[in-house]
Amino acid sequence: MRYLLDTAALLWALDDWQRLNKRAQDVLQDRAQELFLSPVVSWEMVIKAGRGKLRLSKSARELVQRAISDFGALSLPITHEHSLALAGLPDLHSDPLDRMLIAQAQTENLTVMTADEMIGKYPVDTFWCAR
Repeated sequence: MRYLLDTAALLWALDDWQRLNKRAQDVLQDRAQELFLSPVVSWEMVIKAGRGKLRLSKSARELVQRAISDFGALSLPITHEHSLALAGLPDLHSDPLDRMLIAQAQTENLTVMTADEMIGKYPVDTFWCAR
């Protein structure tokens, strides 16, 4: 399968493994699965860390590089197609970063690995990663 990791899923995978359920741990360790990271995730880490709302174990750059090396995660660039897909999303959630992840997942036929219940309210495939 093809998964798009949200910020919490990424951070838990790297620094808080026990918060992930067994299924999520198995997916992350299975190199046959395709894992994708959006710039939205690094953007959110930088913004929240800069505002003191998120404490990172390393720099956002180092965490993204570690996800690429540890899990074989692939970068998923943001395209105009993704941005334009936002127009078709219902107005359920005010977080623009989550909405972009949803638009990317829909456009690219990816499953969002998340622990955010709001994402599950959108017409997008989700994979619950929390215990």
